Amino acid sequence: MTDTLSGGFAAPATEAAHVFRAVLQAMARPGRIATVTGALPPAPCSPAAGAVLLALVDGDTPLHLAGRHDCPALRDWIRFHTGAALVGPSEAAFGLGDWGMLQPLGQWPQGTAEYPDRSATLIVEMPDLAPHGARLRGPGIRDSALLSLPETADFAQNAARFPLGLDFILTAGDRLAALPRTTRVEAA
Repeated sequence: MTDTLSGGFAAPATEAAHVFRAVLQAMARPGRIATVTGALPPAPCSPAAGAVLLALVDGDTPLHLAGRHDCPALRDWIRFHTGAALVGPSEAAFGLGDWGMLQPLGQWPQGTAEYPDRSATLIVEMPDLAPHGARLRGPGIRDSALLSLPETADFAQNAARFPLGLDFILTAGDRLAALPRTTRVEAA
């Protein structure tokens, strides 16, 4: 019970605002890696993913936990701290899991022609984030940026669907980066 009640923001309004700003800056500057603090969720959730959940998810936000992230300790922690409804991938506004467990990407809401914003954002837990690997191009990037990604093909296909598609927040430890659907991805 103690783990369920602990691990949230000590100063919720201030810390949520800092994390929200970090996510916005990461979305605006794909490939930029930021550090976020304040959350200590139960394993296997990283502190960065926990902070993103605390800042962006609430009782009106359907969330899907994939693979090893769908465990009792994390489900209870999320319910207590956010009130989010846990749903299947096709109903989720957010998804959390390792890359392989979030597949196939077609199972997530991709938006519609009338409402492209009604798509999911996937929080992808990574072993590490580093400024090397795949080459990123597009809005918010001067020339190009590099970011370690689990692969490139699915991200490239996602960008080709713009204005439909998914947005991604990649997390590792206390670090995060973002990959909006506007970002073109190429193998390095």
